[in-house]
Amino acid sequence: MNKKFFLPLFVLAAIVTFSSCSNKLSPLAEQYVKAEPQPLEAIGGKVPVTINATFPAKWFNKNAVVTITPVLRYQGGEAWGTQYTYQGEKVKGNNQTISQSNGGNVTMRTSYTYKPEMKKAELYLTFDAKIKNKTVSLPDVKIGEGVIATGELADAATASAAVAPDKFQRIIKEAYDANIMFLIQQAELRSQELNKQDIREWKNLVKNADETPNQNVAIEISAYASPDGGVKLNTGLAERREANTTRYLNQELRKAKVDVPVDAHYTAQDWEGFQELVSKSNIQDKDLVLRVLSMYKDPEQREQEIKNISSVFSTLADEILPQLRRSRLTANIEIIGKSDDEISALAKSNPRGLNVEEILYAATLTNNVSEKEAIYTKASELYPNDYRTWNNIGMMRFKAGDLAKAEQMFNKANSVRSNNESNMNLGLIALTNGDKDKAQQLLGSAAGVPELSEALGVLYLQQGEYAKAASSFGSIKSNNAALAQIMTKDYSKALQTLNAVSNPDATTDYLKAIVAARTNDTSGVINNLRASIGKDRAMVREAANDLEFAKYATNSEFSGLLR
Repeated sequence: MNKKFFLPLFVLAAIVTFSSCSNKLSPLAEQYVKAEPQPLEAIGGKVPVTINATFPAKWFNKNAVVTITPVLRYQGGEAWGTQYTYQGEKVKGNNQTISQSNGGNVTMRTSYTYKPEMKKAELYLTFDAKIKNKTVSLPDVKIGEGVIATGELADAATASAAVAPDKFQRIIKEAYDANIMFLIQQAELRSQELNKQDIREWKNLVKNADETPNQNVAIEISAYASPDGGVKLNTGLAERREANTTRYLNQELRKAKVDVPVDAHYTAQDWEGFQELVSKSNIQDKDLVLRVLSMYKDPEQREQEIKNISSVFSTLADEILPQLRRSRLTANIEIIGKSDDEISALAKSNPRGLNVEEILYAATLTNNVSEKEAIYTKASELYPNDYRTWNNIGMMRFKAGDLAKAEQMFNKANSVRSNNESNMNLGLIALTNGDKDKAQQLLGSAAGVPELSEALGVLYLQQGEYAKAASSFGSIKSNNAALAQIMTKDYSKALQTLNAVSNPDATTDYLKAIVAARTNDTSGVINNLRASIGKDRAMVREAANDLEFAKYATNSEFSGLLR
C-alpha cells in the first residue's frame, strides 16, 4: 500500500474514533457527588437529603437528556425521591442546561417517608439518559448509607392522658347576708326592720348551722353611714349603728342558745358601696359622678363636687344614699364534707351514697389501677350525664394500652358534652396512629388542660420541632422529654431527666445508652444497653441496626450483648 495514502487515512480514523467517544456519556464518578447529611437522619417522619453534584467538563453531551432520581434502598423495598432532569446545549427543552465544555453544578433535594427498615439503607443516584433518541445505560452511583432515627423514638402512647378532675371540696364556704336599714342620721333599730322576713330567715339559718354537726358558723357585723354629711358626723353615726346592732344580735343569740363568734366593725363613709350602686344604676350623668370619685380622694371634696352636680344629686339622695344607711349581717358558714376514709368506704359499699364530686374524688384515693377504673365505671352508671365519668374510664384504658376502648370512651364523653380533656386525649390517639394533622387540630381545642403541654411536646417531637418540644415538656420527667433534650444536644439535662423517670423501662435505659454514645462514654453504652435488653429482648435488634452505636461495632462487649 502507498504509505503517503495510508497516513492520512489513519489520522482520519483516529479523529472519528475520538469524536465517537466524546459523544457518549461515561459513568459519573462517586467523587463528583455529595449527599448531606451523612448518615441520613429521620426528622418528623421524613428522611430529607440534599445532593450536590458536579458534571465535569466534557462529560455532558450537547444532545443528551439525563434524568437523575435519588433512590433509598432497604431490605424489602425501596423509596424513590424527586426526579431532576438536565439537558445538553443543543436540546430544546425547559430543563436546566449543562455546558459540555465547562460542565456544571446542580443541587437536588428530596425526602422519603420514614420506615424502620430504612435504618439499614443505601442511597443511590439512578440515571435515565438519552442522546437524541438513543438510550444510554449508566450505572447507579452509591452516595450514602444508613439512617439515624433517634427522633422517631417519640411515643405518644406513653404520654399522660388528661383526667377530667373532680370539684370535691372538704370544706364548702358559704356566706348569707341580711341588712338592717336606718333612717338618715339615725342609729336606732326599728321594729319593722327587725321583724322583716329576711332577718327572721337569717337568724334561723344561723341556728340551724350551729346545730348541724358538720357545719361551723361565724357572724360578721358591718355597719355603715352614707357619704353625705361630714366625716365626724358619719363616724359617730356608723359607730352607734354597729354598737346597737351588736347589742341586739347578742341578745337574739342568747335567746336562741346559739354560741358563735361575732366580729363587728363599722365604716364611716361607704364610698365603695356608693360607687358600686351608682355604676349599676341607670341614673342620669352617672359617668360624671363616677369620674368625680376617680378624680378626688378627699371625702369632703368628693361630697361637695357631687352636690354641685345639681341634675343628679336629688336622684342620688332618693335612690342611692338610703341603701347605704345599714348594718349588714353576714353568716359565714363552713360545711365540712366526708373524710377520705368515709368516702373510700362508701365507694366500695354504697357508691350511691356519694355525689358525683365525691365519687370522682374517691378514685383519686387509691393507687390500685383496677379499683380506680371500677370506681370510674360505677360513676358512669350513676352519673351518665357527666362527661368526666366517661373520659376518666378512657384515660384508664389509654394507660392500659387499650386504645380502641379509650377512643370509644373519649368520643362518648364528647357526645355527652364537648370538652377539652377528651379532645386532648383523642389528639394523643391521633398521634399514636401517626395522624399529626388531626392531632394538631384536636390539641388546639384543649386549652387549659394541665396535661396539654406534655401532649404538645410529643406532637412537636413527631413534627421534628425539637426545640419547641423541649420547651413544651418543661420540667416533665419522661422518656419523651429526655428525647427532646437529646435531639437538642442537651445531654446533661437529658441524663438528669432519665434518672428522674418514675417508672423507668427498656426505652429509658436505651436513651441513656444513646446519651453515653454521643458523649463517648463506652462503659455507659454497655451498661445501659445491658439494662435495656434485660427488660426487653427486642432492644437487641434495635441496637444492632442503630447507627448511634456504629462506632462500637468492633467492641467485643457491645457485640457480645447483641448475640
